[in-house]
Amino acid sequence: MTTPEPGALAPNHHGAHPGFSGVTGFLAGLTMVLGRRRVARLACDLAGVSADDHVVDVGCGPGAGAREAARRGAEVTGIDPASVMLGIARRLTFGDWSVTWAEGVAEDLPLSDEAATVVWSLATVHHWPLLDAGLAEVRRVLEPGGRFLVIERKTRPGAKGLASHGWVTDQAETFAERCRHEGFADVTVARHKPGWIPQLAVSSTRP
Repeated sequence: MTTPEPGALAPNHHGAHPGFSGVTGFLAGLTMVLGRRRVARLACDLAGVSADDHVVDVGCGPGAGAREAARRGAEVTGIDPASVMLGIARRLTFGDWSVTWAEGVAEDLPLSDEAATVVWSLATVHHWPLLDAGLAEVRRVLEPGGRFLVIERKTRPGAKGLASHGWVTDQAETFAERCRHEGFADVTVARHKPGWIPQLAVSSTRP
């Protein structure tokens, strides 16, 4: 990853987050179950998810985004580094949906080349420890013409603690530049408000 200039806003500013495990991770996962469906619907709408897609949800957590894509008929692979999150996701996934859950990280996705038509990461890119390596993996697993979508909560400049988990607008723009640098095309940044909290979305495609 390229080292930011002094004072620059790195788009993965929580890359050293200790992660989720044990009872604390389980409780954190339960809090993520509520209120995530609006963002999941937004992601499906922005990515144009249909029954023709294989959606890869990187950092799927308890699986709200993955389940919404499956409801729309897509084949889905939910990937998360935390086994406790995957455990919750499996327990909450009912119905005859085509969903596979796998332990993994953005920098080493457990998928073959060009396996996906859509890759997204919802509220998790700011945790990626190696941004450029993660982007290279996304590009590898997307088929030509595949869509890449990142959505992060819009935060206030200078926010601390939990309130800082997300992006200010400059961070979204910086991430968009990294996508262009890694060879993604049609890169756009947009602001949405599917609920009470504004969201910043960066969309792109693999040429």
